[in-house]
Formats: sequence, structure tokens, C-alpha cells
Amino acid sequence: MIIIQSSSRIQNWRKSIRARVTLLFQALNINRIINLSETFVFGIVANGSNTPALIYQPYFERLASWGFVVIGNDDKQNGTGDTTSETLDYMISLNKDTNSIFCGRIDEDKIGIAGYSQGGAAIRAVTEFENSDKYKAIFTGSAAYALLAKNMGWEYDILKVTIPYFMTGGTGASDDSGKYGDDEFAGVAPLFSLKDNYNGMRGDIEKLHARVTGAEHFEMQLRTDGYMTAWMLYHLYGDEEAAKAFVGDEAEILHNTNWQDIEKNK
Repeated sequence: MIIIQSSSRIQNWRKSIRARVTLLFQALNINRIINLSETFVFGIVANGSNTPALIYQPYFERLASWGFVVIGNDDKQNGTGDTTSETLDYMISLNKDTNSIFCGRIDEDKIGIAGYSQGGAAIRAVTEFENSDKYKAIFTGSAAYALLAKNMGWEYDILKVTIPYFMTGGTGASDDSGKYGDDEFAGVAPLFSLKDNYNGMRGDIEKLHARVTGAEHFEMQLRTDGYMTAWMLYHLYGDEEAAKAFVGDEAEILHNTNWQDIEKNK
């Protein structure tokens, strides 16, 4: 069931964003020496079901340590992508606000998004809103497969994705039950869904699908963390070392025994 955001609830998570932004800027200062004239790439995270950002604070702090300004919100049901879109608008407004510590600090040409489970709303975030064209890279961990997303009110159109996309799932039964009938639950992100999304994208857009061997759905944020970070470093910072994890016949991920069912076009 989708929870409709009331005006009071939206106001509450906006307050949460302000607290989170301050915290993450502090983390960035602690973990990285900052030249005050420097601008930073920006990342936004779309929450999984009932998983507000405050629950996984160390995740944000670790990304900040790599030089990202990263933000999340406390929406527990963000499958439509609405609050993710509004969160991006809020952060961009801070980048233009002369009273904000973020004024002029965000490189608006280098924005990425990661989403997990219901947070596969990241697909909607990069395709369905006026600010969708702000994103330059996307990662999803066990995004809900298309029929499940449609039934839950989060329908997405994969053909609209026009930025580099790294899509992942786990091989455990919670992500892939092996039951593929229309009247059966296939798991949250079965292999066929990764293949369908991969094949549904345009061929000229960089794309990659892979599964974490032995991973259950609830483990995906932790088990994909390293490669998610590398994907963002590659596409937002142009990090050539990070690119080696994904690009070419000798890409690291192809030889990593913790990953399987890999298909990529670069």
C-alpha cells in the first residue's frame, strides 16, 4: 500500500532533510580536507520500504568520506519517486541560497542516484519528473521487478532511462523465488527482471546488470556498497581506476566470484 504524504508529513521529512544535510556536510569536513572554493558531486539515495535515511547513517557518512555530498530523506514509502524528486529540488535550492553552507558547493552537472528495493523508485526519479534530467548516473539494488512495481503503484518505463545504469539483484530466494507465473511472487528482483530492464534500455546507453552470489534481499545494500561507490566515482568524478571495475573484457567485476549473471555493453 502506498502511503499518501500529508502536508504535515512532508513538512516533517523536510525538517529531517535539513538536519541530515548539516550532519553530512560535517562528515565531509571531518573525512576530507576541503578547499572552500571546491565544488562537489552530489548523490541522492532512495530508501527501501520502511527504511528512512536515519536508520543507515553510516552509509551516508562513508559516501561523504569519498568526497560526495549525499542526501536522503525519511520517507518510508517512496516508491512513486515524489519525495526523492522534492529532495533533489531542496538540495538544488540550497546550492543557490547565499545563506546556505552549500551555496555554490554542488556541481549540478554531476548528480547521481542510488535506490534499494522500493527505492528502485530511482528509476522513476530519473524519468518521470521535471528535474529528472539532472541525474547523470543511476544504481539500483534489487529494484522491484516491473509487474510488482506496477501492482504497487510504482510503474516505471525503462526505455526512458538515458543515463548509465548499474542494476543489481541477489540470488537468494527473497530476490528470486524461481516462481515466474503472473499469479505467483517471483521475488523482489528476479534475474528475468534484470534481463528485461537491461534489454529494454537503448543500446547506446552504458548499462550493466549483475547479481550478488548468495545474497538475500535485505543484504543488498551492504553487499553492493563497494561497486555502487565505484560506479559513482567512475561516472561522476571520471575516476579511471574505478572504471576498471566495469569497463572492458578484463573488468574486475567479471572475475569477482562474489558476483554472477553479469551482462554489460562497455
